[in-house]
Amino acid sequence: MKNLICLFLITPCLAMGQKVLMQWDFDNITNRTCIEPGTGIADTIEGNFEEAPGVAGKGLRLDGFTTRVVRSAAGLKNPGSDFSVEAWVSLGEYPWNWCPVITTESDEVKGYRLTIGPLGQVSLEVAIGEQWICCTSAEETMPLRKWMHLAGVCRGGKEMSLYVNGELAASVPINGSVIHAAKAQGVLGMVAAPAKPSDIIRTWGTMSDYYGLEGIVDEVRVYDGAMSAKQIKERYSAVTVGVPDIPVHRLPVLEKHPGRFGAYYTKLKYFPGWDNTWPVDNDPDVVVCFDMSPVKLVFWRGTRYGPAWVSENENWMADQSVETWASGKNDTEGCFEHMQDRHCRFSHVRIIENTASRAVVHWRYAPVSSHDNTWKPDEKTGWEGWVDEYYYVYPDASGVRKVSWNKGTIGPPVQYQESLPLLQPGQRKTDLLDKDYVTIGDYDFNQRPVPQDLPSQPADWPKNCTVQQFNFKSENKPFICFEPGNRMFVRYVALGYNHFPVGQARCDGRWIRMLDRPSHVSSSPVSDPVIHENGNRGYWNGLYGMNRMSMNELIQFGRSWAYPAELSLTGSGFASRGYDKSQRCYQIEGNDPGGRFLEIDLQGSKDSPVVNPAIRVRNWNSDEAKILINGIPSDHCRMGFSHELDGTDLVLFAFINQTAPVKITVAK
Repeated sequence: MKNLICLFLITPCLAMGQKVLMQWDFDNITNRTCIEPGTGIADTIEGNFEEAPGVAGKGLRLDGFTTRVVRSAAGLKNPGSDFSVEAWVSLGEYPWNWCPVITTESDEVKGYRLTIGPLGQVSLEVAIGEQWICCTSAEETMPLRKWMHLAGVCRGGKEMSLYVNGELAASVPINGSVIHAAKAQGVLGMVAAPAKPSDIIRTWGTMSDYYGLEGIVDEVRVYDGAMSAKQIKERYSAVTVGVPDIPVHRLPVLEKHPGRFGAYYTKLKYFPGWDNTWPVDNDPDVVVCFDMSPVKLVFWRGTRYGPAWVSENENWMADQSVETWASGKNDTEGCFEHMQDRHCRFSHVRIIENTASRAVVHWRYAPVSSHDNTWKPDEKTGWEGWVDEYYYVYPDASGVRKVSWNKGTIGPPVQYQESLPLLQPGQRKTDLLDKDYVTIGDYDFNQRPVPQDLPSQPADWPKNCTVQQFNFKSENKPFICFEPGNRMFVRYVALGYNHFPVGQARCDGRWIRMLDRPSHVSSSPVSDPVIHENGNRGYWNGLYGMNRMSMNELIQFGRSWAYPAELSLTGSGFASRGYDKSQRCYQIEGNDPGGRFLEIDLQGSKDSPVVNPAIRVRNWNSDEAKILINGIPSDHCRMGFSHELDGTDLVLFAFINQTAPVKITVAK
């Protein structure tokens, strides 16, 4: 059937004097080659690709990263001074910069190309007199996920014309004819040579890369002869197209919720074109789920394993890694951060502890530049700056982030924290965030909303805030609580960035111009947290999570961590080791194998409330425990048993919210 349609479409052109020089209908793909009807020429299809429904019969699905079709120089047929190029194209995303549907360009300025731009423009470009002459449409001419008929016509010495869906989109007069390269090959769907993305922020921090079109192409043809506007209109109108098989590339969702609290290895799916570029087997990602809340904590390759809290309606909240950079004339590579490690060469995640009461996830990374260099390797040892982050996560959808590094290995200058809301494709900041996008406060219950249009932090704003809650348009909202002494700075960036997440371009910043792909927005608030030292290590702590608490409730929750209630013990064989803020957990050590009874008094008060406390008893050395809260058996406790080399530890987590003393009894 498709061959009959093609015959109907081509015959009028032949009658008017045009000759089909080359065509790709993708009906016959064999052994990674596309066979041209009529001539039998087999063009190589490189990279990952799929056959997909086209406008008539089959089309070719391009992944945007690896796919291209190559016509060898020997098989390339160059037209005369008058020629036409046409194609049917449907895009899933816009290319990183101008990218050809078809090009015959060479290293010299010779040849022609029909290209699509990063803002949905279309252009016919012809090499005349050692320069590219362009006939270009307006921005957003190409919508996403819709079949579009593109046709470019060159009349040597007269004009170039561009048609989109049968209508004239642009025309320009020209003097001279196309100059063809002697030994160039034809390329479909990818740039002929590496290039930088458009709209970049730091040119020196961005590298050139190959990139291609992401979507489906069909019925690509080159004619020797100029088609008329009537012919182009007839060719477009003769085809009835359906909806192309290109879903929106939303950030990963869980196919099935496990229904219980815990950390899970998994392989999260984005879209096949992106997924297939990763040379990984099963279980490269980690997700923490909660039985009493629909939110998730996700460690995914698309965010370079930087964790993101995900709400019930799939709104994502991420955070920056430890970031450093050179200064002045030495700044030739841009930022060194986890964002730039697009292949996760230096970023890894693993589950350390996983029980009914607590999950511990370890994220280790090295700050990397877009040049794929690590930060200042030691000339003697070769070791560079590395960062270890531990996430102590509890069943109430919260957890402490502990960030640690060897002193003297990561700066200065250095930035420790930066809040990063993520946007889904098509999602605007106003779809994600309220007008007052974040509320900041301190542990004295002082609060202040921050509007989206704030250009910079006013001089009279407090800088010693310790609590932030993002006003997501979700039931569950992300928050961070810092230790007293934190310095928090607020601002709002009107434009966001889409080099991160998921982007594979080696790019240190690209402004959002289109809403075609996931992006991040705001870059605020930014905090300078309290830095601690322990031997050769520096570290800071933050209490993160996502829940339905009001700001007042959240501040009280933060106080329970920042100003923990004093603990005292009754019972032989156990000793208190204090409260560890980096774990949000009281530490008790058993020193008598016969110890079977433990009574814990938490001196809760208004200043030191008891909110969902966690208690770790080292060397409990049993897989059983009985728990009483204020002398009564409680159904609101979770017990986890962690089997270590030196014994079995008990981790107790209790759902309690008290501003009065609490007694917890633990017995074997």
